[in-house]
Amino acid sequence: MVAQTTQMNGKDHHIVTGIKEVPVTLDRPPAVYLEKHVKNPGVSRVNCCPTVDTPDGGDNPSNRTVLQQHCDFWDEDKDGIIYPLDTYRGFRRIGAPVWMSFLAMFFVHGTFSYWTCPTWIPDPSFGIYTDKIHRTKHGSDSETYDTEGRFNPMAFENQFAKYDQDNKGGLTLKEVWNLTEGNRNIMDPTGWVAEKMEWLVTYYLFADDDKVLRRETTRKVIDGSAFFEKAKQLEQRKRGAKKMA
Repeated sequence: MVAQTTQMNGKDHHIVTGIKEVPVTLDRPPAVYLEKHVKNPGVSRVNCCPTVDTPDGGDNPSNRTVLQQHCDFWDEDKDGIIYPLDTYRGFRRIGAPVWMSFLAMFFVHGTFSYWTCPTWIPDPSFGIYTDKIHRTKHGSDSETYDTEGRFNPMAFENQFAKYDQDNKGGLTLKEVWNLTEGNRNIMDPTGWVAEKMEWLVTYYLFADDDKVLRRETTRKVIDGSAFFEKAKQLEQRKRGAKKMA
C-alpha cells in the first residue's frame, strides 16, 4: 500500500493511492503534490492553464476557452472557422513536413468538422467552427480538456506523474506511447487513433534536443501558445538565412 500525505486546514491527511494487489495503481501514481503549487487543482479553468511550472496559468485571453485558444493559431483570419487549407498552412508554419500537413488536413477535418457545424447539415467545405469546438472532445484522451473546453490541472499533471518515470519534467517517446496505451477506453477505436495521433505528432514537432517532450511545452501546446512561438522562431530563422545568403 502506498499512502501520500496532503494538507487540509493545516492538518496532514494520508491518502492511499496504490495497493500491491493491483500493481497498476503503484506504477501510475496520481499527482497529489499538485495542490502545493495550484489551488483547487481538481477544478477546471475556463481560460488559463495553471501547472507546476506555471502556477498563474500563463498569459491567456479572458474571453476564450482553453480549447478555443488551442485552435486560434489555425484560424488566421479570425473568422471563427478553420478550413482544411488553414490546417495545412498552420502545420507547415510550425515545421511539419508536407506529408504530415497533408494527412493532418484530412484527418482533423474529416473527424471533427461535422460535430462543430451550426446545423445538422454537414459543411461541404469541411470547416471547423471554433464556437462549437467543445463538441469535438473524444474518448481515450488525457481528460485535460473537459467537455466544455476547460483545462483541468489535475488531469494534465496526472499524465506526467504516471508516465514520467524518472521525474525529469517531460516524456520520452516510449513514455508518450505508454501514456496513449494507458488512456485507452474499451470499444473506442476513434479515440485510440486520435489520442495516438495527437500525442505522437506533438512529440515529433515539440520534443527538445534531448528527445523529451517537456511538461511546460505541453502546457503551451494545450493553450496554443507553443504554435505561435514555434512559427515565429522558424520565420526568424528563415529571415536570418536569407540575409546570410
